[in-house]
Amino acid sequence: MAPAMMNRLFAESRVDAVMIPVEVFSSDLAVVVGGLKRIANLDGILVTVPHKLAACSQADRLSHAARLAGSVNALRREADGMWSGDNFDGEGFVRGLLRAGRAVAGKRFALVGAGGAGVSIAVAVLQAGASALSIVDTDPPRAVALAGRLAAHWPGRAQAAEILDPASDVVVNATPLGLRADDPLPFGLDGLPQHAVIADIIMKPAETRLLREAAARGLGTHPGLPMLSEQIPLYREFFRIP
Repeated sequence: MAPAMMNRLFAESRVDAVMIPVEVFSSDLAVVVGGLKRIANLDGILVTVPHKLAACSQADRLSHAARLAGSVNALRREADGMWSGDNFDGEGFVRGLLRAGRAVAGKRFALVGAGGAGVSIAVAVLQAGASALSIVDTDPPRAVALAGRLAAHWPGRAQAAEILDPASDVVVNATPLGLRADDPLPFGLDGLPQHAVIADIIMKPAETRLLREAAARGLGTHPGLPMLSEQIPLYREFFRIP
């Protein structure tokens, strides 16, 4: 999806550029990115699942948000040859919620999945004024580590958890569960307040099983595509596209 959107942006902006999708195995990431950096007319790289955490080490400079999250989804060549890294997943997610009329400030968030996109979302919702954030991950130490980094900037507002906070206003699925039709639900919906919003960052399918079941219970839902579409203007600024 991102290459198609970016190539449309290049065409509309009359920029002589193209984005090409490249499939890379995790074991080859450093070698591939190192090679790409040597291409003289390549000035930017977008990074997707499952490489966002590992790609952090490929940046010479990180934005504050990317450093805090420990994750990047965009790399940019600078005039001095160095590469800057940032992650716009979180800001794109927050912008998508706000555009849909969903409040962020003062709300209690539960995040399920502390991977490359999840960590960026965690930073962004706290920056946007979320009153509390609970983090659940299948790797508990990863959730604890993220909560610790966040607590240094937002004391008392982020904590690792083993189960969903039953008082959550917004619950975010930032796991891959839902990509396939036979995937189990990433979390149960029992016990959540009736006003809760269930957000899923999965873009295909547009309506995951999680969102269908949440809607059937009368809960609010928020799909994954807005997180990407809201990042296009951010990419435009980051890559200095006129």
